Amino acid sequence: MITLTHVTAAYRTETVLHDLSLHVARGELVALVGPNGAGKSSLLRVITGLLPAQGTVQVAGTDIAKLCPRARARLLSVVPQEIASDIPYTAHDFVLLGRTASLPRFGGPAAQDFEAVQEAMTLTETWGLRQRPLPEMSGGERQRLALAMALAGRPEIILLDEPTSHLDLRHRAEMMRLLTRLNRERQVTVLMVVHDLTLASQYFPRLVLLGDGRKLADGAPADVLRPELLEAAYACPVSVIPLPAAAAFCVLPRL
Repeated sequence: MITLTHVTAAYRTETVLHDLSLHVARGELVALVGPNGAGKSSLLRVITGLLPAQGTVQVAGTDIAKLCPRARARLLSVVPQEIASDIPYTAHDFVLLGRTASLPRFGGPAAQDFEAVQEAMTLTETWGLRQRPLPEMSGGERQRLALAMALAGRPEIILLDEPTSHLDLRHRAEMMRLLTRLNRERQVTVLMVVHDLTLASQYFPRLVLLGDGRKLADGAPADVLRPELLEAAYACPVSVIPLPAAAAFCVLPRL
């Protein structure tokens, strides 16, 4: 579904990805992990075509540069790190933006578009907020609306850049359960930047560890969350504690 081959990318003179290759199959659930500045967000920008790169970047078998913006938007949706607080829309109208790529060029939304919005807002528990303006909402509410907007487009791929940072424990767990269910029931491909390594090990069967723009490890949580790999990536000593009851690992810095 997503294939990067020997990709190198830079912002002006600063190289942020170095000869990186990665394949994410249709229907996979994958977490990108690594320290700040590792290249995780840049990798998502390369996949969407927003950051030009050397090498090959294919989505659904097509070079991303050959897909027009509407085709890209129908194929994949992006949930950013944060939504601006001053967007002058109600929640419903904001989520409706997720249907833009599916609308006719010279026409407005139809019944199926409003149905997709209601479904997405119901899934993310934001339907009750539909008439409220975004400036009146908390960061967590805006983040759930960002996911709703992504879901409204009914994409094949969802890219998420640390979407749980503003969510409390309950909503964080609910977002992850929702993404897991969409992945399982609808075969939606999910690639998500995750800073919380414990959360990543709990919900993602595959982790890709980045460091300094390079892929350092790729595999199951037990294979990636190894002290020697994490200490090399994060430049600090860590403890990795198995959590058998949760089928996960707790990762803590050692003081």
